[in-house]
Amino acid sequence: MTMRTYGDLCGIARALDVIGERWALLVVRELLLGPKRFTDLRAGLPNVGPDVLAQRLRDLGAAGILRRHRLPPPAASHVYELTERGLELEPVVLALGRWGSRTPVPGGEARLGPDAAVLALKTLFDPAAAGDLEASYELRLGDDVFSVRVAGGAVAAARGAPEAPAAVIATDPGTLARVLWHGGEDGELRVEGDRAAVRRFLGLFPLGGAPARPAPARSR
Repeated sequence: MTMRTYGDLCGIARALDVIGERWALLVVRELLLGPKRFTDLRAGLPNVGPDVLAQRLRDLGAAGILRRHRLPPPAASHVYELTERGLELEPVVLALGRWGSRTPVPGGEARLGPDAAVLALKTLFDPAAAGDLEASYELRLGDDVFSVRVAGGAVAAARGAPEAPAAVIATDPGTLARVLWHGGEDGELRVEGDRAAVRRFLGLFPLGGAPARPAPARSR
């Protein structure tokens, strides 16, 4: 398949030639926190068909955005991971997420995936609220485990458990979003460790602007 082009020399147009196809940038989003198998990508992007996903992976691989390789035994499965060029898209993805957090949320069966929830923390992190805080947290979202580290007025996140976390937070992405941004209570979260540390952590990610309202239903 030959990728479509805007035929425009502008850098924006040339970037969209590479990542402007439907689902391409969401594939990048799913890989920002670490490698994934094809089945893991399908789980994170349940509305994309397997053929379309496979094509996007081929396109992004051909463009040098990601690569596919086999894990050593005993896993011995193939995973996809971002290249250095692909990782350069992180600030682009986070900026889009920051901008999108102030738009109406879709209605219906829209969901928030684990990786998207963790990236939302990076999107909305407030360095002033963090101050001189230095702490790691283990975030368990269903079967997915992430390390979230706050230090030096910045936040970092990666797949996998941290060493000696200040607290462990176990929940699902929807509940985490409700507690952080939609009036939920921290008592809805399962916490191991210092709950006061968790309350401070939860205050580091304010939703910018007014709360977004659900998008109006479209007339048929």
